[in-house]
Amino acid sequence: MPVTPQPRRPRRRATRVLAAAAGLATIGALAAALPASAGQDHAGAAGTSGKKRTVDVQLLSFNDFHGNLQPPAGSSGQVTEKQPDGTEKKIDAGGAEYLATSLRTARKGHPYSVTAAAGDLIGASPLLSGLFHDEPTVEAMNKLDLDVTSVGNHEFDEGAKELARMQNGGCHPKDGCFEKGKKFQGADYPYLAANVTDEKTGKPLLKPYWVWKNKGVKVGFIGVTLEGTPDIVSADGVKGLKFHDEIETVNKYAKILDKQGVKSIVTLIHEGGAPASQAYNYDCDSPGAGDGISGPITTIAKGITPKVDALVTGHTHAAYVCTVPDPSGKPRMVTSASSYGKLYTDTTLTYDRKTNDIVRTSVKSANHVVSREQAKAKDMTSLIGRWNKLAEPVANKPVGFISGDIPGRGATTPEAPLGDLIADAQLAHGTSLDPETDLALMNPGGIRSDLVHKASGSEGDGVVTYGEGFTVQPFSNTVNLVDLTGAQLVTGLKQQVSGPNQASPKILQISDGLTYTLDMTKSGADRVVTDSIKLGGKAIDPAATYRVAMNSFLAGGGDGFTELGKGTKPLVGGDDLKALNDYLTANSSADKPIAPPKADRITVVK
Repeated sequence: MPVTPQPRRPRRRATRVLAAAAGLATIGALAAALPASAGQDHAGAAGTSGKKRTVDVQLLSFNDFHGNLQPPAGSSGQVTEKQPDGTEKKIDAGGAEYLATSLRTARKGHPYSVTAAAGDLIGASPLLSGLFHDEPTVEAMNKLDLDVTSVGNHEFDEGAKELARMQNGGCHPKDGCFEKGKKFQGADYPYLAANVTDEKTGKPLLKPYWVWKNKGVKVGFIGVTLEGTPDIVSADGVKGLKFHDEIETVNKYAKILDKQGVKSIVTLIHEGGAPASQAYNYDCDSPGAGDGISGPITTIAKGITPKVDALVTGHTHAAYVCTVPDPSGKPRMVTSASSYGKLYTDTTLTYDRKTNDIVRTSVKSANHVVSREQAKAKDMTSLIGRWNKLAEPVANKPVGFISGDIPGRGATTPEAPLGDLIADAQLAHGTSLDPETDLALMNPGGIRSDLVHKASGSEGDGVVTYGEGFTVQPFSNTVNLVDLTGAQLVTGLKQQVSGPNQASPKILQISDGLTYTLDMTKSGADRVVTDSIKLGGKAIDPAATYRVAMNSFLAGGGDGFTELGKGTKPLVGGDDLKALNDYLTANSSADKPIAPPKADRITVVK
């Protein structure tokens, strides 16, 4: 029975200017639909209309939600809080039901309130959202009144056309509509992608910026993703697109907004930094402004024009509220709210009606925990229940058994127990395709969660369900086989800590039998001790050929592993999630569950 088209619901706020993201075929129309010049607020200064000269604008923000409608399990669902006595406490946090309540509570008493996000709201999502191409998450963001977001790298996981569908709505081109009689309506909020253009036309894929207006108050938002997005997304996801320098792009559009009379500007940037502490409430400005953070965002923040008043950031899944000086030396707020909806940032921007600008010295900001001890938002509970009913037949199927927690995303060591398990599963899959397969490599960013022993539903403790496995590996990569020389394998391992990965190492997870030493007292490629690399106790022969299993993302040279992308004699295998599920099923039972791997294949010297 064909789905009856539903009338598109009216937009929540009359002031909203939506991005008409429509895919590559309509890029020209998108560029033509850039925001019109904002009119000056002539009644701003006190004494001309009775209005106060300044007004506080509340900016609520978050980032890297990744479709976590339900509270994340294990360490992925916790934040660290520094206590007055210096100790640290773990707090369970996150979930759409609680995030909606937190934001709605925070907005009370604030007539000038805008909610923004810094990308990766979708992609790498748990099964409840990922199974339905993240339609449930977009619906949830509409309900919690998100105003605007930048794109992140994961918004491109399924390509430009699918991103356009997220914006504009419509049924999935292959899977159709998921609910009888209902058509996906798309996002009520604009996706901004100022630094993403079509390779052929040079025109923006989506709107570069958006202006929030409320009673004469105007705040412009510029949205960008990291320039290196093509390095961490499959080639198909960014095909036909070009990603530009973040600083140059933001500065370009800040000038455009300034000429339109929009003097108050916030940048939403899907790039981040590494905080000095994992505690969300540590002092990032101690001993001096911005001293508590390092990484790409510090360089970017110092290069972005002073016309921008605040930066909402993401990507690193870290929590920080820092004051990083702009190029003129003036303090400027740079924030990030961890990930998975565990925190939100509340920033006060004091807006001067006479200058139409933010009084930068009065900007205040803080991260707040999305506590699970507060009331749940009923509309989110209803949304989750509705989609859960559709997902249950698939999600609750048992695929294996474990005897304890197996940390993956939540591991505190470079080698994660779950990383070892996944690598072993991919080696087993590779061996089933080609008995000559020698080893397997797994990228750490492809492991999105932990496997938790405690039951998440009615399945029982120690039971791993299809839905839990999907949460760990949601990308639908294939397990591919390639031939690499020993020299190429060594170079690939050294790329974990050199080149684009030198500042922030990406430690590959390795299958049983492969061992080496990682000496963190050294620098760059020397951190991987060449003579220590062994397979089955034997040194790697640079001239020998090794059959290597890895996912399609790594086999394409993703995450800066260009050497791994040079493999020969490729063979495309099955889905990586199926490989994991098959391994769990074949190697575990209720009586003999899999024990957490020891994660002792890499010897780390600190």
